[in-house]
Amino acid sequence: MPIATKLESRESETMPHDALIIGGSYAGLSAAMQLVRARRRVLVIDDGRPRNRFAARAHGVLTNDGKPGAEIAAAARAQVAAYPTAAFRMAEAVGIERIDGGFSVTFADGTRTSGRRLLLSHGVEDVLADIPGVKERWGRTALHCPWCHGYEIGGGPIGVLGRGDHAVQYAATVAEWGQVTLFMGLEVGLSPEDAHLLYRRGVTIETTPIARLEGEAPTLTGARLTDGRFVDLKAIFVGANVRVASPFAERLGCEMTDTPMGRVIKVDAMQQTTQPGVFAAGDLARAASNITLATSDGMIAAHALFRSLVEEETAIAA
Repeated sequence: MPIATKLESRESETMPHDALIIGGSYAGLSAAMQLVRARRRVLVIDDGRPRNRFAARAHGVLTNDGKPGAEIAAAARAQVAAYPTAAFRMAEAVGIERIDGGFSVTFADGTRTSGRRLLLSHGVEDVLADIPGVKERWGRTALHCPWCHGYEIGGGPIGVLGRGDHAVQYAATVAEWGQVTLFMGLEVGLSPEDAHLLYRRGVTIETTPIARLEGEAPTLTGARLTDGRFVDLKAIFVGANVRVASPFAERLGCEMTDTPMGRVIKVDAMQQTTQPGVFAAGDLARAASNITLATSDGMIAAHALFRSLVEEETAIAA
């Protein structure tokens, strides 16, 4: 049976799903796996645009090192789909509202569905630096995570584009994988401690702005500076800020929190947002992000969501 058709038999019920999961990548699928194994009715809603779609392969993922991210997600989706209470809908959710007993989701085609609990796992969007050449190299030679991609660079000259206070630690970390030049504007002051750290890590500081990246994209040969100089580079870590990919959380009244990477949804240790019945997992609810962390967050959120269902059912039965 195709996964998309699993939804149809339950659509006529008043509240057809125990959990609506918005976002069918690693966090969402991890949560879905836990919930369907508890025989809970779960609908995973996904628009097919994962954050890591620009990267050729995922690295540092135990048992899946070097596999394309889409392949990892497809295997996870197939495993979740094998459970009879799992349902999938490949569609764009455009609206969410709280209703009596749960939540209602509206799709781009105007149809609706509902569920008792809501898990937001639709991820974030990277806000790239406005430098010519970054966008067409994103995920290949213009990167964000040294733990994910640093080893594959193979050493040599690497750039780091500095943004705010995070830039120093970012450059000091990237220095483990090559000879780093930190590009940071004159407006960013360095404390003596920061300057000493960068010196000890062998980081060169360049204050002249980058005019453009050069090379036949997605290959990178270096950065052309605004004064005409050329800096050889094999890759550049951009340290992009992020924004939550949908306004659903704020519209539902969930509190947000600021991180060095951008504004994300505030959650507690169990991935519960500040709104009852709404959970969040993955990149949209943490500063640091990768597949392993997203998967872990999804599992934690699912356990908390399950417990909230049981508590409600127990109270009703009393």
